[in-house]
Amino acid sequence: MKVSVKVKAKARENKVEKLSQEEFLISTKESPIGGRANRAVVRLLAEYLGIPPSALKIVSGLHAKHKLIEII
Repeated sequence: MKVSVKVKAKARENKVEKLSQEEFLISTKESPIGGRANRAVVRLLAEYLGIPPSALKIVSGLHAKHKLIEII
């Protein structure tokens, strides 16, 4: 299953909002430098879904605000 994620880096708080069945808005305090925001997005989404972070993989959008994440 693949989900679409819009990321807000350097936000005031870490938060996951479900917009639709396959679309999320994730805010993270981390900056996008060095992939820190990507790691935070995977961690936050995994925590929200109740699955291990290793079950998620960013398929596209490593350097973009819109990402496609595959749930393995």
